[in-house]
Amino acid sequence: MPMEIERKFLVRADVWAATVKPEGSELRQGYLSTDPARTVRVRVANTQAWLTIKGKTQGVSRAEFEYALPVDDARQLLTLSVSQLHKTRYRMPVGVHTWDVDVFHGPLSGLILAEVELRAEDEQFEPPLWVGVEVSADARYYNSALSGAQQVPDPPEL
Repeated sequence: MPMEIERKFLVRADVWAATVKPEGSELRQGYLSTDPARTVRVRVANTQAWLTIKGKTQGVSRAEFEYALPVDDARQLLTLSVSQLHKTRYRMPVGVHTWDVDVFHGPLSGLILAEVELRAEDEQFEPPLWVGVEVSADARYYNSALSGAQQVPDPPEL
């Protein structure tokens, strides 16, 4: 079974603003199901699109199935979604890993999240200077939850 092992962090906006970034990709995501036991997402990025089904998160792992879709089909599926989000994604190589940094738009403007995919839950990685508090286990920062949010969640208490 395909598995996603991912750690997620808030980004320190002050440090991120001063970081040299590659060109980002604009993403539109719509959720056909936001049930925590299984999410079903359609994503459109420029001239590509995907349907993704994710299982329930256990620790920082979950089942993930992703399939390419025709862009026109994906745009139609977006109209059927129960919630959506809009963000710009930057792919940032750091050490042996590539981080996905998402800068959110609309009601989530100001929120910046970074994710790193790992091969094992205990795999070591080099955190970049712009990485802040880890929110991997905070369901408020799952994209499926953020898609229905009308404002940025309060940061977790330390």
